[in-house]
Amino acid sequence: MLPELFSALPAGMLFVVVTTITPGPNNTMLLASGVNFGFRRTVPHILGISAGVVLLMLSVGFGLGEVFRHVPVLYVVLETASIAYLLYLAWKIGTSGDLKVKGGEHRPMRFHEAIAFQWVNPKAWMMVLTAATTIRLSADFGTNTMVMALLFYVIGLPCICMWAAFGTGMRRFLSNPRRLRVFNVAMALSLLVSLYPMFAHVLRR
Repeated sequence: MLPELFSALPAGMLFVVVTTITPGPNNTMLLASGVNFGFRRTVPHILGISAGVVLLMLSVGFGLGEVFRHVPVLYVVLETASIAYLLYLAWKIGTSGDLKVKGGEHRPMRFHEAIAFQWVNPKAWMMVLTAATTIRLSADFGTNTMVMALLFYVIGLPCICMWAAFGTGMRRFLSNPRRLRVFNVAMALSLLVSLYPMFAHVLRR
């Protein structure tokens, strides 16, 4: 089993790098959070994303995927919840006006909120469903699930950190309220664009 695992491991690692470092709802929000709050305050958001993806991977790998296959209406519920919540997040990002906290309302996403968000994040579902059904690191399904969950954490964490770090590096340039407003609107629009595949799938029904 170990020779098979080690020979297939590079493919799994490449899959995790590509899916976690490319643009999507998580990375768009981390970029915006880095700009608006700095890297240190964004750390709970980062850790929550990684923990949430790992929990989702384990859940799908150990049975939740079968539930969705047997109860297709759950996909409709998931798509509806995802669209509604991402529209709300896009509005929150787009209406962020400056780098200061106002009355405790303007704050980064908390650890538990980032974990919960993965359950309505369409890209996270795509990642773990593909990992569970397509990436074969081991003939044993349980081992495959555990290894992919570990890869999502060990490799995915530094990949998403880059987005928050990049946003933090842009803070000085975006300290101008007008520039920041334009940036936040652009991030909100990017989040909306990431919903296009889901909208297209809903309209095809």
